[in-house]
Amino acid sequence: MKKIGIIGGGQLGKMMTLEAKKMGFYVIVLDPTPRSPAGQVADEQIVAGFFDSERIEDLVKGSDVTTYDLEHIDVQTLKKLYDEGYKIHPSPYTLEIIQDKFIQKEFLKKNGIPVPRYKPVKDLESDVREFGFPVVQKARKGGYDGRGVFIIKNEKDLENAIKGETYLEEFVEIEKELAVMVARNEKGETACYPVVEMYFDEDANICDTVIAPARIEEKHSKIAREIATSVVEALEGVGIFGIEMFLTKQGEILVNEIAPRPHNSGHYTIEACVTSQFEQHIRAIMNLPLGSTELLIPAVMVNLLGKEGYYGKPALIGLEEALAIEGLSLHFYGKKETRPYRKMGHFTVVDRDVERALEKALRAKKILKVVSEEGAMCQG
Repeated sequence: MKKIGIIGGGQLGKMMTLEAKKMGFYVIVLDPTPRSPAGQVADEQIVAGFFDSERIEDLVKGSDVTTYDLEHIDVQTLKKLYDEGYKIHPSPYTLEIIQDKFIQKEFLKKNGIPVPRYKPVKDLESDVREFGFPVVQKARKGGYDGRGVFIIKNEKDLENAIKGETYLEEFVEIEKELAVMVARNEKGETACYPVVEMYFDEDANICDTVIAPARIEEKHSKIAREIATSVVEALEGVGIFGIEMFLTKQGEILVNEIAPRPHNSGHYTIEACVTSQFEQHIRAIMNLPLGSTELLIPAVMVNLLGKEGYYGKPALIGLEEALAIEGLSLHFYGKKETRPYRKMGHFTVVDRDVERALEKALRAKKILKVVSEEGAMCQG
């Protein structure tokens, strides 16, 4: 029985594990949290941190193929093992490009992929003046789920600018935020999913709602899919990749960033596509034929975020009422603790009519709440 190692035991690792198990693979997960969401369903869990080089080496050497469900991991150890001939997908060299968002932008630009105008920060005040207000400041490393992005609207905002290594990006007038999932296997075969729309929670800047297919002109959809496929081919990536994009008010499509793994914008594929993004990732990293990406039915996915003011053991309110909504499927991740805006689960609503799916999803969003068994409290 072939063994798959997964660095990261969160919800993405969990959903990868379930698909790998369906295909008969043995799964070992590495995560610092005992009985992590993925650890609950895997064959084994190594309880260790993402920069514990010794235990990462144990995982890679004990697996036929290693993958990961997050970017912020020990890429130097992985590069050493990859160079020794161990299979790690996507490659640590691909991961290294993606980990530093400025290097990622440089890579995209060099490969002719359209991106917003950007520059590294040397002297923040003069660099900001060059762009003019508003301008977007981004952390080069470590940003995810809304962290590491700051919009500088005026001189006063400079006082609250992100510390550390950052770069500036032009403030793009966005019509819609889009995403496309693209898979590629070792043979170089690619499979591209439909374009989706992403909407964000304004308070936390976290992806909140995904609509599939995107309600955009066919010409924009075609360009977005072509660009997304070009990105993955330029990276020579193996696995599934989430490509986030902006459709500007001027009708341009610009790449925002790349995720070298299953992505929040692809969760709808579980219910709505022939092959889910998680199954596709396992197919790709194991160099199996890629599955059909056909959208069987329109879908709307909504993240279940921890409600503000609640910390501790999670409790889900509104389950019975929500499940009475036709076409709704719920996924609760099994995280031991909730906190404000933490991704605790998601639900997807499918319907032949995308607007009707959206209406049902917005109704369910008002019903389902993630609170804590302890009730509302202030964080100490």
